[in-house]
Order: sequence, then structure tokens, then C-alpha cells
Amino acid sequence: MALLEIKDLTVRFYTQEGVVTAVDNLSYQIKRGEKFGVVGESGAGKSVTALSLMRLIDSPGRIESGEILFKGQNILDMTEKEVRSLRGNEISMIFQDAQTALNPVYTVGEQISEAMRHHLGYSNEEARERSIQLLDQVGIPEAETRYSDYPHEFSGGMQQRAVIAMALSCDPDLLLCDEPTTALDVTIETQILDLIEELADEFDTAVQLITHDLGVVADICDRVMVMYAGKPVEKAPVEELYYDPKHPYTVGLMSSIPRVGDTRDRLQTIPGTMPDLVELPPGCSFHPRCPFAEDACTTTEPALIDIESSDEATVDSSRAAACLEYTDQLQNGLDYEVRVVDENTGSEMNPTQTGGSQNV
Repeated sequence: MALLEIKDLTVRFYTQEGVVTAVDNLSYQIKRGEKFGVVGESGAGKSVTALSLMRLIDSPGRIESGEILFKGQNILDMTEKEVRSLRGNEISMIFQDAQTALNPVYTVGEQISEAMRHHLGYSNEEARERSIQLLDQVGIPEAETRYSDYPHEFSGGMQQRAVIAMALSCDPDLLLCDEPTTALDVTIETQILDLIEELADEFDTAVQLITHDLGVVADICDRVMVMYAGKPVEKAPVEELYYDPKHPYTVGLMSSIPRVGDTRDRLQTIPGTMPDLVELPPGCSFHPRCPFAEDACTTTEPALIDIESSDEATVDSSRAAACLEYTDQLQNGLDYEVRVVDENTGSEMNPTQTGGSQNV
């Protein structure tokens, strides 16, 4: 049994401008100890998905339908008391902005200790000792002294480390990381990501890593789901996604990644912007930006198809994509070529051809 299984999750926000379908019929699963990446542009529905797992969607948002099964139990059917017993204990979350995640009127150490006293029944002294150990473990120098400091006395990188210590304080089974390196410089970003990976391995914690950076996913994750306009458009083991992407949106994301030694004057971009979620275009949501779109794409919404069986994908499908190419409804097909180049030698590695000449 999977640790987490999402079935047909739909989340909507009722605004003055109209109804925003932020997450639309989303299904996936995460196994124990697995590192699962969720990628896509801003507005794809990544953060709303994570907040739904913690049942933290506030008005005007509403979880309309679906199931969120954690260890076989539906979180959506739990009482508020039962959900509070999960949050920070069996499921923890690292939020985008550590500065707003920390309470400015309590010391950092007190905020880490609180969860252990509440969920694990630790005494004040036991919680303090464990908090100092965690601060030291996440790389805070002079942890015993910094235990009594307030969040404003920590740098941005140290605040993020403190939030990670807080998230790991009760040894959770699932860690939700919502772009945990937002607003950090590159060197600190690398340190934080290495720390999350190292601690997840040490505690055998499953990780759902939300990011817009495919390079980060390649370093950390086992499997990845690409989202667009609230829907999954591709799911794959991470190596298969990079060597053989099946959806044009994934191809566009990978084409825009800067590379060492790249001689192009400008990075390749995906034309246009994410559609208005109040009024999505008919057919495939990506068709206004897709270089391979045909007339059928403007009228028919593609289902998520299991690449191996050509049937509609299930949560158990390891390789799936939502494109009319996989239901034989495109006349010209997907015309691109994947070239994997060794940055040190400049030679191609295991190229996988789908036709055409778009570099990925």
C-alpha cells in the first residue's frame, strides 16, 4: 500500500471574478521513503495541492471532491482534531517563505519544541535538548545559544534551516517541501536541498518536493509529475522524463534550462503565459502555447494516458502523458528530438529521437 494516495482531487476558489479550478481531477501516489517531484510554472496548482494534503485550504477555497488517503485513511473524512494530530507529526510541511512561517514573538527554539511537547509528550527539558540537537543537525552554529534567539536574529538561510528542523522534529513519515529555497542565494539553496535529501534518507521520510526547477528535481527525486493549469500532463521516473519526455510542455520546460557552455544568444522559452483558470481555453489547456497543436487540440481535452498500455492512466501507471498523440488523434504527431549532451565532452549521450530537431 502506498503511503499517500490522491484520487480525483478537485479544489476550487470562488472569487468575484469567477470560479478558479486550481486543482482539477488530480491523482497520484507516493510510496514510503520515496522522493516525488511536482513541477510546473506559477499557477499550475502545485502549492494548492500540498495545502490540500494538510487540509489548509481556507475560504474562498474549497476541496470539492476526491480522496486523500494517508496510510489508507481519508484525510478529508477526518475530524479537525484528527487532522491536527497529523499536522507536524506524521505529515510536516516546509513552506516557501520561512520568515512568514515563523512566529516573530516566540524564540526559534520554543517554536521547534512546541510540536514535540504536543505530539510526543516531551517535557520542557526533553524538548529543549532535542531542539538543540536538531538545530545543530541542520547546520545552525552555536545551536544552544541560538535556541533562545528570535526569528529576526536569523539570516534567511538560517530561518529556512530552522523551519526544516521544526518540520523534522516529530520524525514525520511525509515531508511536503513547497519551493523550500525561494529567495535564497544559489550557494544556500544547494546546502538546503542537500540537507533535505540527507535528512530524508536518514529518517526514511517520503518527500514531496514542489518546485519550478527541473534541475533540482533531477538531483533529488525518484519520480516526477509535471502540472499545467491544475492538471497533471506527465508522470514518469525522473531519468525517463529527462531522456524521453512525452509531453510538449515538459519539452518546453527542459529547453529553457540554462546550461554550462551554451552558445545560444537567448534561452529558449515557451511562448505565452499560463491560461486564466477562471476561463480555460477549450480542448487542451496547453494548445495556445504548443508548437505542435492541431485543430483537434482546440476541441478535445486529452486524457492522461498510460504510455505502455495506451489505456487511461491510473495512480499505478509509472509512465503517463496527457496529449492527443497517445490516442492517435494528431495527424502530424510530436515533431521534436531529445539530445542529451555531456557538458564536459560536448558529445551526445543516449539520444532518443521522436523526430524533428528541437533540442532539449
